[in-house]
Amino acid sequence: MEPIELIGGYGDDFPFFWIAQRQRGSDSGVHVAFRVEDRETVDAFHAAALAAGGKDNGEPGLREIYHPHYYGAFVLDPDGNNVEAVCHTPAT
Repeated sequence: MEPIELIGGYGDDFPFFWIAQRQRGSDSGVHVAFRVEDRETVDAFHAAALAAGGKDNGEPGLREIYHPHYYGAFVLDPDGNNVEAVCHTPAT
């Protein structure tokens, strides 16, 4: 897991957008995460980002290291920033 330093999360009760520096003291870009409502949206995000030229940095799937229902996907943009879509809702 890459070391990150949280810059901020935005949203009322549970943030819908997170941004963090990927490596403290380096120029390695940022990690941004968008909370989405369902796992299908995570899958669609990953497919669309790859089709648009993004580089896979973690296909859609559970990331139980965070919590049992953390379903996310990661793509590197052309500048090397890690962009994530994540759903926290249990599978239906």
